[in-house]
Amino acid sequence: MTKNKKFLLLTVLAVLSLVLAACGFGGETAEKPKEENNDSGTPETPTSKELNLVIASEPPSLHPQLATDTTSGAILMNVFEGLTRLNDESKPEAAIAESWVISDDQKTYTFKLRDAQWSNGDPVVAGDFVYAWKWALNPDNLSEYSSLLYAIKGAEAYNLGTGSADDVGVKAEDEKTLVVTLENPTPYFLELVAFKTYLPINQKVVEGNDKWYTEADENYVTNGPFKLDTWKHSDSIVLTKNADYWDAASVALETVNIGMVENEATAATMFKAGEIDYLGSPYQAVALDAIDGFKADGSLQIVDYAGIYNYKLNTTDKFTGNANIRKALTLAMDRQGLIANITKGEQKPALGMVPSAIAGFEEDRGYFKDNDIEGAKAALEAGMKELGITDPSEITINISYNTSEAHAAIAQFIQEGWSKNLGITVGLDNAEWQVYLEKLNVLDYQVGRLGWIADYNDAYTFLEMYNSADNGNNDTGWENAEYTDLMKQSVAEADPAKRLEIMKKAESIAVAEFPVAPIYYYTNLYVKNEKVSNMAPNALGDIQLKSVDIK
Repeated sequence: MTKNKKFLLLTVLAVLSLVLAACGFGGETAEKPKEENNDSGTPETPTSKELNLVIASEPPSLHPQLATDTTSGAILMNVFEGLTRLNDESKPEAAIAESWVISDDQKTYTFKLRDAQWSNGDPVVAGDFVYAWKWALNPDNLSEYSSLLYAIKGAEAYNLGTGSADDVGVKAEDEKTLVVTLENPTPYFLELVAFKTYLPINQKVVEGNDKWYTEADENYVTNGPFKLDTWKHSDSIVLTKNADYWDAASVALETVNIGMVENEATAATMFKAGEIDYLGSPYQAVALDAIDGFKADGSLQIVDYAGIYNYKLNTTDKFTGNANIRKALTLAMDRQGLIANITKGEQKPALGMVPSAIAGFEEDRGYFKDNDIEGAKAALEAGMKELGITDPSEITINISYNTSEAHAAIAQFIQEGWSKNLGITVGLDNAEWQVYLEKLNVLDYQVGRLGWIADYNDAYTFLEMYNSADNGNNDTGWENAEYTDLMKQSVAEADPAKRLEIMKKAESIAVAEFPVAPIYYYTNLYVKNEKVSNMAPNALGDIQLKSVDIK
């Protein structure tokens, strides 16, 4: 899924005083706990149904069809609603679609929409989904997640310019009936339509203002349990309950205040002070330095997370364009040491491209060994010979990452290992999130970190982005004809066991060429105020604020 990010400059107290004022948290009228070291942040007396959170940065985009990251997704998935939504068990349940029928050949889905309305009073109709999906597929709109719609008949051809919008297999039979025809049986399609790229948008609003999604005003029309009330760019966002939401009676929260705090240590201090009620995915991360303390007081929760932390490798670069150099960098990583000494979240060393939390990929596929220094040195020697280099110090590698205490600590650990064990020159390069994403997209990097969270519980979500160098989420320049063909076969294969073997073969091909250096499979670490109930991330890292309550 989603391009992942989590985010120490200045002293903590100096930054904290500025952040609290800017975010509207901790003012004179705010209730604060009187006890010292109250890690739960529990106020002495109950207040209104108001939840305080922080995210790490300004959301890059609050357009459902343009957003690619978890920060934007954490907002979008609570102000919009799709045909289905994923519950706490990551299973699809009815949302805007109150029911559906699947044809015998499993290629046609007929969705019946419930009575629901947009925040401007317009009814939500089947045509809103047709419009949104075709908008994402229109190549002029540059939707990076458009490939997630390729399960739909004719979608890929339209997106690649070889077909027309009229040939895309989605139509509104009437205002309440949406018929979707797929290219092939897609067992995870009901999970797919819960994803942000499949959310509806209001055609009238979009066509009336092409910047409708950039401000919290009358143009930002949504259909979810919350509305975007205010958006102070690079500062804060406020969500308020949508009284016109079809299931408003089930929504307990009245207000969700979301500050933007890049510094993880500052966010941890705010939680301990009772200024925020939750810390963890999909919002700001738990600071590395705070983990041991939260473990000691019993407040830290660790749950399975279908995600992977990678280093992507630019295959168009002089050095990382060499497969043996990429292999050397991948093998010369002490993943277990990194987890034990730096991340401390009980993550698992990643020795493949698909997390072990994904069905069918639970076992170690044995593609390579962790911290294989001898193998790394042999690969380095082979790569140097191919490049005409005699001294490893002639190889200069820069590790790029978005600004974050955690990403910096991980990069420094790996930098030290590569320098010590391989003798190469390793530099560090950090940038603010949106600048960093652009560097990846235009291949202006050598080694770049990126997390990837499952969009649905299937290996395809981790593998399909590498089916072409032109895929909007590839960011490596790598492609392989056999891999591309296998991914096409996996889509067409109806037999689950055969499909699984096809995807494992594809993974083995990619791992052998190392366009990506897997580092660890995620766990989800979070702490929450004890007054907050029904707030825990599911296996995909999502939290439905619709279900959250305040005691």
